[in-house]
Amino acid sequence: MQLARRMQALAPGIFTAMTKAKTEVEAKGVRVINLGIGSPDLPPAPHIIEALRQGVENPRNYTYPIGGNLKLHQALANWYKERFNVILDPQTEIITLMGSQDGLAHIAWAYINPGDIALVPDPGYPIYSASILLAEGELYPMPLLASNEFLPDLKAIPRDVAKKAKLMTINYPNNPVAASANPDFFKEVVEFARNYDIIVCHDVAYAELAYDGFKPMSFLEVPGAKEVGIEFYSLSKTYNMAGCRIGFAVGNAEVLQALDTIKSNIDYGVFAAVQEAGIAALTGDQACVRQTAAIYQRRRDILVDGLGSLGWHMPKPQASMFVWAPLPNGYTSSMEFSIELLNKAGVLVIPGIAFGSQGEGYVRIGLVQPAEELQEVIQRIGSCFNFN
Repeated sequence: MQLARRMQALAPGIFTAMTKAKTEVEAKGVRVINLGIGSPDLPPAPHIIEALRQGVENPRNYTYPIGGNLKLHQALANWYKERFNVILDPQTEIITLMGSQDGLAHIAWAYINPGDIALVPDPGYPIYSASILLAEGELYPMPLLASNEFLPDLKAIPRDVAKKAKLMTINYPNNPVAASANPDFFKEVVEFARNYDIIVCHDVAYAELAYDGFKPMSFLEVPGAKEVGIEFYSLSKTYNMAGCRIGFAVGNAEVLQALDTIKSNIDYGVFAAVQEAGIAALTGDQACVRQTAAIYQRRRDILVDGLGSLGWHMPKPQASMFVWAPLPNGYTSSMEFSIELLNKAGVLVIPGIAFGSQGEGYVRIGLVQPAEELQEVIQRIGSCFNFN
């Protein structure tokens, strides 16, 4: 049985290797503290769970939920107006997805022909590249470097590449590098996309996991953004609904129609009970969102300050559920360090090389364990390593 050529480009190697290494360590009786997975460990607020329970008990919700509930779209439009001052038409400028990754995975099918170029961040969340490879397109990596505040240098993209490019994916607050963007950068993106007729796909999944009073912005806040692109938003991180699989694509109506056509040919939409839980999340008391952000901020401070006291220094992110940590002095391979950290301390992080060549020299640490577990992480690392 011969696999399709496109499968040769998909390489789950490092994630598979880390999972195997974790299993081997656990077989020795070690309780591994997993800071690798990017999934919330907190539950949704009670009013969201109650709406989901009522939806599950409603027998009318077990038919095919073709398309998004208009009440849900209106709820998201109201949320976007309140949060970002962005006006969206619930009928033409919003589509419901089975999580934002669903849309990120399929948008390439609508626009990328074999050999077409897409601009993707390096390092970047794996689906940005995988979606292009599955459509048999060509990747042009945009390096995210500390020297440029982990923003792609659009001026460094060769003109001939920009003229051939059809899609550009950006993501702020960012996974994995935990950087944030400013209005000037988004304005530059809009101008660049307009000049070269490129569709921008902005992933804003971490907009509400922000700290110290910082308020991440929507790409669509920039004048002209809706003319050149779309934005992907998810309820996974904001409301701890990752397992529910519900998200949205919003913005340019023409691009959304193309994505919706793809979606209509491969699935029947999000379970109606989950959509009702989404309505409850978007329209209910938002104190739960602030509480979640406060919990992550405390975790960030415990982890970064604690590891800093050991001599392993890293910046505090303004937003996201990750810390992008430079390797401690004396280490050069993110994979080797991650394996050593796992074997010696029983702490799992993800080597930066897993996210692209520019990720070498870093590890991604997820703030996905309670404060007590993070304090134990610091104690374990301190007893096994000397970074000073």
